[in-house]
Amino acid sequence: MSPSLVTVAYIAATILFILSLGGLSNPESSRRGNLYGMIGMAIAVVATIAGRVAPAGIAWVIGALVVGAAVGLYLARTVKMTQMPELVAFMHSLVGLVAVLVGYASYIDPTASAGMSGAEITIHHAEIYVGVLIGAVTLSGSVIAFGKLSGRIGGKPLLLPARHWLNLAGLLVVIWFGHAFLHAQSVQAGMTPLIVMTVVALLFGVHMVMAIGGADMPVVVSMLNSYSGWAAAATGFMLSNDLLIVTGALVGSSGAILSYIMCRAMNRKFLSVIAGGFGGDSGKPRPAGGDAAQPAGEVVSVTAKEAADLLKEARSVVIVPGYGMAVAQAQHTVYEITKALREMGKTVRFAIHPVAGRMPGHMNVLLAEAKVPYDIVLEMDEINQDFPDTDVTMVIGANDIVNPSAQEDPASPIAGMPVLEVWKAKNSIVMKRSMASGYAGVDNPLFYKENNRMLFGDAKKMLDEVLVALKAA
Repeated sequence: MSPSLVTVAYIAATILFILSLGGLSNPESSRRGNLYGMIGMAIAVVATIAGRVAPAGIAWVIGALVVGAAVGLYLARTVKMTQMPELVAFMHSLVGLVAVLVGYASYIDPTASAGMSGAEITIHHAEIYVGVLIGAVTLSGSVIAFGKLSGRIGGKPLLLPARHWLNLAGLLVVIWFGHAFLHAQSVQAGMTPLIVMTVVALLFGVHMVMAIGGADMPVVVSMLNSYSGWAAAATGFMLSNDLLIVTGALVGSSGAILSYIMCRAMNRKFLSVIAGGFGGDSGKPRPAGGDAAQPAGEVVSVTAKEAADLLKEARSVVIVPGYGMAVAQAQHTVYEITKALREMGKTVRFAIHPVAGRMPGHMNVLLAEAKVPYDIVLEMDEINQDFPDTDVTMVIGANDIVNPSAQEDPASPIAGMPVLEVWKAKNSIVMKRSMASGYAGVDNPLFYKENNRMLFGDAKKMLDEVLVALKAA
């Protein structure tokens, strides 16, 4: 394929990628957005193979594509929707690994800098150094995120003494060895500072994500998504591939914007997320006389039948899904309850908090899988003002995102965080396994309010019983 034709194909692929991002911004157009992305990627791969791969290497490339496609197909068929957050983190780690491997290969390959002037070689080496740095941080950080999201690593933040000084020391080491790398007189001399930087970057990725609490994991996922994009863009610079640069920049910038949106939804600053701590047991110390801020009242538990009776008597119902619904894989039962209530003439809607679950859009994905209609799934800003006119709000496995302390207790660790104001409904039902606090480690006064009822037990089992009671004559 001629270079001009490859350029045209790359432009077409870029346009499709932009259309894909636009389509993914809305649930109703997300399928179309995914299709645009798939077509764009197919065009990019074919154009790259036809225009850049030597005939002798085509067989190897096709073999790698077959293996990769087989692994992707296997994961698509076997990974459950509730495991999507950890799968996304795992995919991010692969992008980081690729950036590291390509960086080393580009540095070792003598033909990569053939014909370059001294200044061009310096720029090329700077691209390699930065690409490996971002890739290594993405790789190790994503592996730790995978462990936290899958439950293999605890969600409590690991806060080392003088951790900020450790990060600063690591940054100084990276800068020092970066200078040594750029001024190395041979590949052998430059390999040592490159390896040292890689080790430091891998350790930094581990330290950074280990210090982030479970409540901040949605931000971490979007942050790693941004890192993987910048790693891909750096890889594009190393390979002089314009499409990879543009695609990486699209992913990196969109991930950064999403991280900003997630931080706003939690009333957090991005740097405070990186600093860690939210999601642990340590919060802001309460002022003197802070006993009044402690939850007061009596917890009233109900049975599944009593919860169903409340739903039967209601005219309007709002369901708030949380991570507990995902863990119990109860989304299909939720849909059946929704369908039963709508057949009774009830108005049923869903309220989605931006950071509900373990990744951005986690609850939307689960509800879409269960075939819940898009038009009754509303974001927090769209539905918060409707809670005072709601008869029953049903909270399924959510905690921090419905905590009144965010508005009522200035000393709370989640003070100022925008939350779903479910306590303003006439009645609320909270489904939980126990009275344990959420990932922010904060008790929830909602549980003690007079208009709240607690339905304890496994979400799937309890919802099945609620469904049976609803359908009973």
